[in-house]
Amino acid sequence: MKRFLLVIAVATPCLLPNLAFAHHGPETVKLPAMMGEVTFQHYAHQDRVEDCTTCHHMGVEAGACRSCHGVKSEAPKAKDAFHTLCRDCHKKNDGPTKCGGCHKK
Repeated sequence: MKRFLLVIAVATPCLLPNLAFAHHGPETVKLPAMMGEVTFQHYAHQDRVEDCTTCHHMGVEAGACRSCHGVKSEAPKAKDAFHTLCRDCHKKNDGPTKCGGCHKK
């Protein structure tokens, strides 16, 4: 019994960080665009960023990006915001940076 409790005591802290990064939201997000739809692999990107505010700067509760971007004058257009955020991250992390890498007609 003591051995069992020791295993639990040692294993639990190792497992807890994995629970903190559980997937939230949809697995994929389809973003319509003039150059072709972007299928954004949401779960895959969650595994690569430190926290949700990396992309959701106003918090997840703020709603869809396009509820501000392209609507409110103080917010950049959605296209500009996505291109800046996504391309900059892709350049740093060897993701696709050419149009056809993300946009599919």
